[in-house]
Amino acid sequence: MSQYPDPERPVASLAPAELRRRFAADESVSLLDVRNRSEIEEWRLPGGDRNRAEIPYMKFVTAEANDAVADLVGDVTEPVVVVCGRGEASAYAASLLQGVGIEAVNLEGGMEGWAELYEATVVSEAPTVLRYDRPSSGCLAYLVVDGDEAAVVDPLRAFADRYVADAAARGADVRYAVDTHVHADHVSGVRALADRGAEPVVPAGAVDRGLEDPERFTLLPGDGELAVGGATLRTVPAPGHTSESVAYRVGGETGGDGERRGRADGVLLTGDSLFARRVPRPDLEAGAEGAADHARELHRTLTERFAPLPDDLQVGPGHYDPGDVLSENEGDGDGGDGPRLDRLGAIRERVAAFGTDREAFVEYVLDRTGERPANYERIVAVNLGRETADDETAFELELGPNNCAAG
Repeated sequence: MSQYPDPERPVASLAPAELRRRFAADESVSLLDVRNRSEIEEWRLPGGDRNRAEIPYMKFVTAEANDAVADLVGDVTEPVVVVCGRGEASAYAASLLQGVGIEAVNLEGGMEGWAELYEATVVSEAPTVLRYDRPSSGCLAYLVVDGDEAAVVDPLRAFADRYVADAAARGADVRYAVDTHVHADHVSGVRALADRGAEPVVPAGAVDRGLEDPERFTLLPGDGELAVGGATLRTVPAPGHTSESVAYRVGGETGGDGERRGRADGVLLTGDSLFARRVPRPDLEAGAEGAADHARELHRTLTERFAPLPDDLQVGPGHYDPGDVLSENEGDGDGGDGPRLDRLGAIRERVAAFGTDREAFVEYVLDRTGERPANYERIVAVNLGRETADDETAFELELGPNNCAAG
C-alpha cells in the first residue's frame, strides 16, 4: 500500500521510453523532482543543461493546505514532468499542478521505472550485433547473433529473459553468456543465463580475483576464442580497469568463400577498457594504493595492446556517461543511416590518453576518478559468487550511475 494519498484527479503519465525519446530529440522538457535532496544528488535524470526544479513532496503538502500550489512552481516552464522514486509522490504532485492549470505529467514508475528501461538497437550486421542501452546507468551490453547461435556480452541479471527472447526472435539460442571482467557497477547476468542453458564464460584471470566457483565457468585465456554460428569472438587482453579485463573482437574475418564478413573490420567490444570519450578508472580492484600500477597497465592496453587494431574497427564500450543522451546519431560512423558505433580511429583522436606519455596519463587518471560506484564492493562479491542477492536486492544494488570512468 502506498504511503502517499491517491491523486484527486486522473493523472497523465509519461512512459520512460517516451521521456528518453524527448531527451534524444532535444525537445523542451522541464523536470520537477519531488524527492529529497540527498536522493537527487545520488542519482538524477540526464540532461544537466535542461530546465530543472527540485521541490520536495512535503512542500506540496504544505502548499496544498495553504492554497499556494501555483506559487510554489511559479518559475517552472511548462510542460512539466514530475519525478520521484516510484511514481507515487510525483503522481500526487502532478495532480495538484493540473488542478491549478499547469500542464504536468507523472513519470511512470518514477526513477525505478527509468531504471527498468532497456532499449535494443542493431548497430552492425553479419554478424548481427545488438546494443542494449540502460539510460539510467549508462550500462551497455551486446547480443551477437549469427545463424542459430547467439552470445551475450556483459549481460545484466535484471534482463536475462530479454536476451533469450531477443535471440529467439532472430531464430537463435543463447549459446554463450560472456563477461569482459568482474563488474563493479551492476550484477552480472552470466549466472542467470547459465541457468537458462547458456555456457557461462569469464576471463581466466577472474580466478585470481577470487571467483568462488570456477568449475562452473569456461575460463577464456587472453588468446581465446568462441565460435558463434559462423562468426568468431576473439579475446584481446585489456587489463587496467581490472587485472583480468579483456575485450572481444567480433566479425571482420574473411569467410571460406573469401567474402569479407561484417562492416569494415568488425566490432571491438571493449567492456570497461575503453569508452567513447573517456578512459576507465583504475582503482576499484586494488584501491588507492594499487591504482597507479593499474593505470600504467591501462596505458599499455590503450597504446600497445590496442595498437595493432585498425582505425576502422567499430568500438562497442560497456558504458557511456549517463549524463549524456545516447541518441541514434551517437558515434562517428561512416555517414550511413541509422545507429552506429564509434570507430577506433576517431576515439584515438578524441581521447587524450592515446597521445599522452605513461606517467602523465597516470596523473591524469588518478586526478579524475571521482566517486566510486554505489555498493561496488557488494556487487563485486555477488559477481564473484562470494555473496548472494535475490532479484529485488540485486536490482536495488545497481541503481544509480555506474561511475566506472575517469574524468
